[in-house]
Order: sequence, then structure tokens, then C-alpha cells
Amino acid sequence: MSAEHTSTDVVIVGGGHNALVASIYLARAGLDVTVLERLPHVGGAAVSARAFEGVDARLSRYSYLVSLMPQQLIDDLGLRLELRSRDTASYTPYAGGGLLVETDPGPATEESFRALTGSDEELTAWRRFYAEVATVAEALAPTLLAPLPHIGQIRDQVEMAIWTDLVDEPIGTAIERRFTHDLVRGVVGTDALIGTFASLHDSTLVQNRCFLYHLIGNGTGEWRVPVGGMGAVTGELERVAREAGVQIRTDAEVTSAEASDDGVSVHGEGFTVEAGWLLSGVAPYVLAGLLGEPLPAKPSGSQLKINLLLSRLPRLRSGIDPAVAFAGTFHLGESMSELETAHEQAASGTLPARAAGELYCHTLTDRSILGPELAGTEAQTLTYFGLHTPSEVLTDDAATEAAYTRVITALDEHLAEPIGPLIMGVELKTPAQIEVALGMPGGHIFHGDLQWPWLEEGEKAHHPGEKWGVATGHPRVLMCGSGARRGGAVSGIGGHNAAHAVLDYKLRQGSC
Repeated sequence: MSAEHTSTDVVIVGGGHNALVASIYLARAGLDVTVLERLPHVGGAAVSARAFEGVDARLSRYSYLVSLMPQQLIDDLGLRLELRSRDTASYTPYAGGGLLVETDPGPATEESFRALTGSDEELTAWRRFYAEVATVAEALAPTLLAPLPHIGQIRDQVEMAIWTDLVDEPIGTAIERRFTHDLVRGVVGTDALIGTFASLHDSTLVQNRCFLYHLIGNGTGEWRVPVGGMGAVTGELERVAREAGVQIRTDAEVTSAEASDDGVSVHGEGFTVEAGWLLSGVAPYVLAGLLGEPLPAKPSGSQLKINLLLSRLPRLRSGIDPAVAFAGTFHLGESMSELETAHEQAASGTLPARAAGELYCHTLTDRSILGPELAGTEAQTLTYFGLHTPSEVLTDDAATEAAYTRVITALDEHLAEPIGPLIMGVELKTPAQIEVALGMPGGHIFHGDLQWPWLEEGEKAHHPGEKWGVATGHPRVLMCGSGARRGGAVSGIGGHNAAHAVLDYKLRQGSC
């Protein structure tokens, strides 16, 4: 049987949310677009699924919150999404109490800082720091759907002190200089480590870039809950893409590709697609393999993901209402000293002795992900995102089970009752398992280290691919996923920018 041979203007490999965003913009511009996805469904990591057999609960299995997706993009695409804010930003338990940070800090936050530190100095430092961070976010957010700005354009809009703290020096230095309490330092530092395996003092500053991306979304950095789960985000993107005329092919795994100055050829089992452009929603490491190029260093993810279904939320030793404590980010073992120790142990190839990570309860904000039988009960979901647990320390089932046990132990330390009897379902996902499920090399959720979202000193954009931060070594191949210059997280930014790079190229050619 001969292979199916088709042609299109743009072929997109990978059907994640960024690929769908790119496809919509291009189809609306009048181009023929084909999306090829190896799985039976689109969405990549931004999906909802029944994680527990026989239980009607659709969890955001991998990605679970939305921050970086610009409201402008949502409005442009006409997505019918509801993103809800949470009253609690974070809660960090400690022996005898807990640090509560409200999304809009008020008296409860003030009292919580005072109970922890004995004065108002740490809260004052907290407010000053995040006010300065906000100036960076306000400068950067408007540029994310535009050509890459020059570093000077951003630097000139903020005070040099905060620029030094976030861009020039390891963020651990700034945290230690600005804050005195180990727990407060850790709460600040966690945003630099989500999905990134590094010390807060790492000289590469990869942790600084991670911190920046976690705090710049829409100029506020607020992480919101998608009603209906991440599957609702993907479902809307798929709906709009199909309405725009995008051809979406699932169960269509791409096995190789060739690129020339005139176009591209993409091959899979039983099909070949010829196109003018190839947009890659897969990681740069995967793309290199498809193109038959030497493989770069393989990324390595560092997170242990645990999804839990509970019959109800557990009571806490501090006496705080669980509905308040678990509504935001619930920190476990994340003082700065604990984070640094966990990194040192993992870097030496040893599973950290104490779990470091954070929990979040989707169902406190949105119960629509639960079926009718569960929705009428006290049942809740908990998602745990563990730090400093790379594949190198999760080498087998025994190590993974040990890591899970340490998470439960760390949580039980702060509970007035053991959580075990409340657990109705458990799903574990190590970086290796995420790689198998999603095709993310090394299970790295960002497809590799994040990059600064600007052109560096002396760097010039010579063509649209570089101008929009989506270039590869081939003029007809562009990155549209997390591997793009401003990729990472559920944002759609990489897809938007890749589409606009294609349209810029065609404008240059006089054919658009």
C-alpha cells in the first residue's frame, strides 16, 4: 500500500496548545495548515484526564494553572475561558504555625508574618521586593506578543537595584540580602525552581530566568485556575482551530523530516506532507532527531508529580481552615536551607532525605472537574509538584515509592490527622514517565532551559525567525512550542510568535 502524499502551506509537528495557537493565526491569515499529533488527542501537557480508574474526576494531569497566557491572546482568538483567582496565594506550615500570604495581602497576611518573625520588618521587605518585581513584569508583559525587545529597552524602565537582583546576579544573593528569615527566603525562592534543577546560587542564572517567567504573566504574575481544568483550555483552542479550517490529524506520529531553502517534507508511517514551512511544537532535542542532525545535550526534568483524590481535606495542626491553607500554593519543606540541601543531595545522585515541593487544590476553586457523585461530597483533589527529583534519583519503582512516602511524611508533620485514610486515588508521574507520555525529552516541562525574553547586548535579529525568537538552523523551520525563545508554561506565546514570523517571511516575499 503506497503512502499518502499531501501538501499544505504550513505543517505543524506536535499538537500542544502552542501548536493550536499558531495554527489559528495562520489559518485566519488564509494559509492551509495541517497539525500532526502522535497521540489520539491534541493538547500535549495542557489536558484533563481521568487519572484514577473508575473515578469520575478529570484532573489537569500535568500543567494545572495559567499565568503567562496574555489576555490579548485570549481575546484575539475568541476563547471562551474562565480563569478564576484564588484568595490564598500561598500557605507555608511550620512547627507551631503557618505563613499565610493572601493574593491581596491584608490583616491576615500581616498577622501571619508577625507571628513568624516577631516584627513587621520581613513583611516590609516582602512588599518592597515584589513592588520592584512588578516594575519588571509591567515592562516585559507588553513585549511578549511583539518582536523581541532589546535588553536596553527593558533595563531602562526599571531601577538598577532590582535589575541586578533578577538579571545580573544569582537570585539567591538577592534573597539573602533582602530577607532574614529562612522560611520567607524559601517561599520567595520557590518560583525560581519550578521545573528547574538548580541551586538558588547557580552561576548560570537559569533559576533567575525561571523566576522571571513565573512573575511576569499579564504584568501581575498571578496564577489562575482554568474552570473545567486544562482540558477546557485545549478544548477551546481545538474548537477555534477547526472553525478556522485547520486540519488536525491525531495518531499521526512524525518519524523524520527534511528542510531546504524552498520548503519541507515531513514523514510518518503511511504519510508524507510537503509544506512551505514546518513549525515545531516538539522540543529542540526531538526536532534535531527528526531532521537527522547531531543531538544536543538531552534536557533533564526534575519534578515528581503526584495527583491525589481525597475524601475530604485534612485538618492542620496550626488550626487554620484547610479551605484557606490549600486554596493557594501549599509549601512543603521549602525553607531556603531545605531547598539548597535537597538540591545538593539530588546533585550528588541521592534522593533528598526530605521532600521539597508544593501542593495545590483545584477543586476548592472549581468543582466542575468532579462528576455528579463526587461533586456533592467533601471530596477534593490535590496536586503535588516536587522539586529536586530528577530521573537520576528516581531510577526505579522503589525509589519512586520512597519519594512518595517522603512527601506523605512531610505533609503528615503538619496535619492533625494522617492523610493516608483520606486518600481515594493516587497517580505518580516521574520525569521518565512524563517523557514517555508526552514525548518531552528527559521529562523537562520547558523542553530545556528557559531563555531571557529579549535580545542581548550586541545581538541583532537578521530575519523574522530571530526577530520573533523562534528561529532554528533552517530558514523554513521555526519553533512554536516551549522551545521557543519565550516558550515555557501554558501561554500560547510561542505559537503566536511563530505564526507571526511566518507571516513576516511571506510579507517579505510579497506573497501575503
